[in-house]
This record gives sequence, structure tokens and C-alpha cells, in this order.
Amino acid sequence: MEKTKIDWADSTWNPVTGCLHGCEYCYARAIAERFRERKGYEVNEDNTIFIHHFDGSPTIYELKEPCFFEEYDPFREKRNRDKIKAPYPYGFKPTLHRYRLNDYIGKKTRNIFVCSMADLFGEWVPDEWIFKVFSACMMAMQHNYLFLTKNPGRYIELAKQGMLPHTDNFWYGSSVTGPHDMYSWFSKDYQWFLSVEPLHEDLGEMDPDAEKPGWIIVGAETGKRKEKIIPQKEWVEKIKNQCEKYGIPLFMKSSLADIWAPMPLVQQFPEKLKHEGGKENA
Repeated sequence: MEKTKIDWADSTWNPVTGCLHGCEYCYARAIAERFRERKGYEVNEDNTIFIHHFDGSPTIYELKEPCFFEEYDPFREKRNRDKIKAPYPYGFKPTLHRYRLNDYIGKKTRNIFVCSMADLFGEWVPDEWIFKVFSACMMAMQHNYLFLTKNPGRYIELAKQGMLPHTDNFWYGSSVTGPHDMYSWFSKDYQWFLSVEPLHEDLGEMDPDAEKPGWIIVGAETGKRKEKIIPQKEWVEKIKNQCEKYGIPLFMKSSLADIWAPMPLVQQFPEKLKHEGGKENA
């Protein structure tokens, strides 16, 4: 279980890690690879299931139990007996961590960002992995589950098969950077939202006849990438005006603070995501 600095969720949960999209601005890849480079790392092959794709796709992994780093005490010659869990044993290669599936059973209500260190709906992810995560969510229905993908077509495929859970505490998000993917997934039958992060261009005006999302999150690119795009205030203001026009809750991430200054950030939550003790009540 992980508390998070992500300001629109209470916790993150990563039963699946790793991604093959290759986005140049990805913060998660840098985090995973940094952990992977630590010394004293051990992989027990009896603990790992290797899934080979024969269509040229990379190997993906399943872990039955946690892997560990073996830490060394710099002030002693002998090795410490204590071990520390290795959260990303295969770096950013797609990995199912079976032992994490029941992390939130019996816990107080939270808004949980599912697979913040992966794209659970990437084309390389087996249906079985997705269904395992859905099943785990169904065992702890006191929580709100926030999914996010750059591949919303997978939502559509699963919905057509009747395999996409239809419940008010499952929120299906699409990651958006520009107007070209604004309406790649929308539905009257599911809770859905847009995460416009990083905002790389003016989104323009919403189609007045299109189904509107139940929430829009917007943020700027973080990190020190040389080609990093800084959003213009006018782009953010247009999103705010559109949200007000159509009654859509808007959440501006803290990464927009300097851009939006001196005005305070708008940080709204949909009514169905408000709960006692959540960040919206902090």
C-alpha cells in the first residue's frame, strides 16, 4: 500500500508495473530504472514466471512473491541481514506482482490510482492480468478505483465483450496531450475522465454534441527534459472556461502553480469521489 504525492488520489497501487509506450516525458520509467540499478539485487527464478510472446513482443513477467535487495552496511564488513523489497525487479519491463493484489482489502475508503507505474491497458498486457486486477478491486469495493491509459481502445474492446466492470466506483481515464485524442473513449454507461498531462498544446473547444467526461485533470510536464513544453496560461484558461460551461469538475495539478499564478489552483472533485478523510476534504 502506498500513499502518494499525486494530488488527485489518496494512494497508488501497482499490482502491474512497466510500460512499452516509450513516452519521452515519462517519469515512471526513470523511477523504475533508478531502483533497478541498485547493487546487491537478487532475482530468484523460482519466483518468476516468464511469459514469452511469439509475435516479436518483449518478454513480460509474473512474480509470485516480492524480490529483495540485499543491503550492505557501509560501516561494517559483513552483510546486513535485513532485506529491502525491490519494487521494480525488472526495471520498466511489464511485470505482474501477484502478491500485491490483496493490498487494499479491509482498508478504509480511498481514491486509488491503479497502476501509476504502468499502463494496465497497453496492448502487451494479457487479458488475464487485467481480470486479476478487476477481481482484486471487486474484493474491496469500499474504494474508488481510478484507471488511466494511453490506449483507451482497450476499454472499448473489453466493454464490447462485457468484461469492463460497470460500477460507479470504477473510473476509466484517458491520457490526453492534445486535441487529437480528446474523444478516443467516451461512454454514457461508465464513469470516465480525462487526464490532460502533460498539456502540450491548446485543446481548442469541446464538441458541444459529444458526451462529456465526468472529470478533467490537467497538469504541466515535470522533470528536466531539454525539449520540455511549458503550457501557456491561455490554454489552461480555455480548459477552465469549457469545464465551467459544461459543468465538469476541474482539477489543476500543482505543476501548474507557477503558470496559473497569482490565482489559486482550481482543484475540484466529482461528488462520487468525495469521501471522509480524502484529499478533497483535507
